[in-house]
Amino acid sequence: MSQIYQVQPPEEAQNEIPATFLDNLKLNTVPIPVPGSGSVLVRIRAVALNHRDLYIMANSSIYPLRTKKGLVPCMDGAGEIVSTGPDSKWKDRVGEAVIVQPQTSWIDGDVSNFDMVSCLGAGDVDGLLAQHVVVADDWLAKAPKNCSFEEAASLPCAGATAFNILSSTDVGSGTTVVTQGTGGVSCFVIQFAAAMGARVISTSSSSEKLLIASKLGASELINYVTTPKWGDEVLRLTNGHGADLVTDVGGSATVEESIQALRQGGTACLVGFLGPAKMTDIIASLLYKGKTLKGIIAFSKTMVEKTVELVEHHNLHPRIKVFEWKDAHKAFEALKAGDFVGKIVIKV
Repeated sequence: MSQIYQVQPPEEAQNEIPATFLDNLKLNTVPIPVPGSGSVLVRIRAVALNHRDLYIMANSSIYPLRTKKGLVPCMDGAGEIVSTGPDSKWKDRVGEAVIVQPQTSWIDGDVSNFDMVSCLGAGDVDGLLAQHVVVADDWLAKAPKNCSFEEAASLPCAGATAFNILSSTDVGSGTTVVTQGTGGVSCFVIQFAAAMGARVISTSSSSEKLLIASKLGASELINYVTTPKWGDEVLRLTNGHGADLVTDVGGSATVEESIQALRQGGTACLVGFLGPAKMTDIIASLLYKGKTLKGIIAFSKTMVEKTVELVEHHNLHPRIKVFEWKDAHKAFEALKAGDFVGKIVIKV
């Protein structure tokens, strides 16, 4: 037998995440699934959480898909192959450490191949908060040899999204990258950009978190509480030139500063809307300075594989906070509170 966590959502979609949202998460025991043709049975060893998991568990209208009853949540996980089905391409690799690709529509190419309905742990597609899952051959990638299962589990969503962001321009020596906050995506952007040789300027509301950003590779730090016009500060630090790339996680609350921080022809990648809604006018800055505002959603399997290569090559270790299986509810509480740096991971 095998244990899984399942969501029993409220009947009607919620506008917010209620304080009682964790009452919807139940631990159950089920038979171990059997892999069919072209698939494998994976013993999940670690699962990483994403902010969208909160909306899904609450059946929030903020997320575009409604949560089915009995949904197994979470899209990020790593484990080991324990058995394979007939004709599996992994048949000679039992015991190998693997990462599960979180969505099953985008293998390669551009974002036009992405279909949100294919994402694990949402709508009616079960996720990875389970001890055993069956996964189709094509949706596995090898885990980095230098990482633990807990570290590997944090890579797909945040790590591959960071890789996607950095693929938006030619990042390397002589380029400047700006990050906001110290969530999972931002921490990976700091680590990856620094490993590629870029200059990284990090912003946060916390001096303590900025010190962690420095340890991850940021060379300059800006507290946006004491320096609300941080776009101008980026210009000052770059002698008026501006940044080549900005990672924006705040949405309308921060995008004006992100655009201000860019050089002429620079790119701001929008990956979230964590800040409060705000009316803003960025059209003139985009138009007359040739700047680009690019929405980033998800990543391909190829990006996951390239993320693994990058992590192995530079011997990078993700910043994670680990909770035990029995403490899954505490992990989600910590995610909602937001008082952490990097990624929250549940050991399975």
